[in-house]
Amino acid sequence: MLNPQRSLSELPKMSGPSQAERAVLEEEFNWLLKEEVHAVLKQLQDILKEASRRFSIPTPGLENQLKQENFILGSSTMDQVKGVLTLQGEALTQADINLKTAKSNQVMHFTFRDDKHWKLQQIQDARNHVNQALQLLSGRDESYHFKTGAEVNKLMDAVMLQLTRARNRLTTPAAMTLPELATSGLMKMFTPPMPGDVMVNFYINLSKLCLTVYQLHAMQPNTTKNFKPSGSSVLHNPGAMFELNNAKFEVSQVHKVECVVPWLNNTLIFFTISLQLCQQLKDKVGDVCGQQDTFFPPPTLPIGPQNTLK
Repeated sequence: MLNPQRSLSELPKMSGPSQAERAVLEEEFNWLLKEEVHAVLKQLQDILKEASRRFSIPTPGLENQLKQENFILGSSTMDQVKGVLTLQGEALTQADINLKTAKSNQVMHFTFRDDKHWKLQQIQDARNHVNQALQLLSGRDESYHFKTGAEVNKLMDAVMLQLTRARNRLTTPAAMTLPELATSGLMKMFTPPMPGDVMVNFYINLSKLCLTVYQLHAMQPNTTKNFKPSGSSVLHNPGAMFELNNAKFEVSQVHKVECVVPWLNNTLIFFTISLQLCQQLKDKVGDVCGQQDTFFPPPTLPIGPQNTLK
């Protein structure tokens, strides 16, 4: 049974060969807490600082400190939607979109207004979780002395929780209803304004930046078609229905295009490596503490009313 809460000072005194074993274990345990733990924490900080740097927000007057990157949206199956997105950290600073409408077969062109940037909430949330993990690590610098293995495990569990949440934000886009999309601030970002029968949504899925364009059909008020509003979803299918301002709409076409963002892929790799480092350190602590329990098991108490667990 592993018991990382115990320290070697609490182990029973033993004589003969066991005393030598005790000294070896004590030296290994102290080296683990004083040296190896802090080496892993330093490695984790270096990795997460690099991840956080890629998430950074452009500072007014210092926009060039974070490179703007242009990504071409594409799909191997359709050409109804084409465009170029400009990403700077967590902010979409420009979007240039061409949409070929089904009705007229004409191409409509939309761009972000010059005074508008669109923050990608997934990237912002992931950055916040990374920064919380860094705060946890910075509170245990090299001058801090860990006293027990349980203390190390508690820190690793807290860091792993933040890293798992950061990773999940990039791998799990938020589900939204169609009315939420229709009233989103994103719809006010474009010039010329989006027509009432078109909706768009941006989101992150793993290392990809995705754009979904919905073309809508206004349902007649006296239609006999069974109206069933759709719920929340990352991607709504043709035929999905919703009501907004007493008007009913049906999704007639859905176009999804995407582009790979290399630094997002690198960030996900950073998260995986960091989580592995945390788990490896926990395993090492468990192994050492397990050896303590093997060589120096806690004394067995006689069974009796006075020793019954409360």
